[in-house]
Amino acid sequence: MKVALFVPCYVDQFYPKAAIATLELLEKLGVEVHYPKNQTCCGQPMANSGYEHLTTGCNNLFIDNFIGYDYIVCPSGSCTLHIKEHLHSPEQEEKAVDIRKRVYELTEFLVDVLKVDNLKARFPYKVGLHNSCHGLRGLRISQMSELVAPAFSKPAQLLDMVEGLELVPLSRNDDCCGFGGTFCVVEEAVSSKMGIDRVDDHIEHGAQYITSADLSCLMHLEGILRRQKSDVKVIHVAEILNHYSNE
Repeated sequence: MKVALFVPCYVDQFYPKAAIATLELLEKLGVEVHYPKNQTCCGQPMANSGYEHLTTGCNNLFIDNFIGYDYIVCPSGSCTLHIKEHLHSPEQEEKAVDIRKRVYELTEFLVDVLKVDNLKARFPYKVGLHNSCHGLRGLRISQMSELVAPAFSKPAQLLDMVEGLELVPLSRNDDCCGFGGTFCVVEEAVSSKMGIDRVDDHIEHGAQYITSADLSCLMHLEGILRRQKSDVKVIHVAEILNHYSNE
């Protein structure tokens, strides 16, 4: 299969190791990965701020870069969901529809498309899994606790394959971290309190690392951890699944 790697702008600028880990992991699993070099922001920040009508340029550029691939894989739930639900183009709507059907968040691609059942990975630490709202309630990569339905978690399913990793239980598995894109700007105090509560849940249960399929959430939580001078670190799920250590 021919797969295009979609790297969100904030991942490129702040967490490039997560993008590199995604590339390496996919290649280890036998995937032919391409990186369209002219890709840039998907337009989500503008759309979240109420300016979706100004995202036409971003949409058309995205289509030009990603049309023609079997799949498009992204290490970010929020950006994946934005493309999946909001990619439109008056000039190229047929292509936009085709791309919306082919874009996948990394863990859903590994579970649903590649059907990975074994990983050569080792990460001997206690890890807390943060379920982002976009991944949970948008992409449905995990089950929402408010539903009376069988539980599942695609990120947890993959993390369970990692040697030495202990996935710690949390008191509230799917609370929002408070980031919410522009929410953390316009509701700073509420956002900060939600993030602190989320961090406290992980710390109370002994997590050494907090992981997620959404680096935007991890960026928010990392800011809180740094201000608390905590030893707990954040790490994208791809970095764990691609990690092998003899420690």
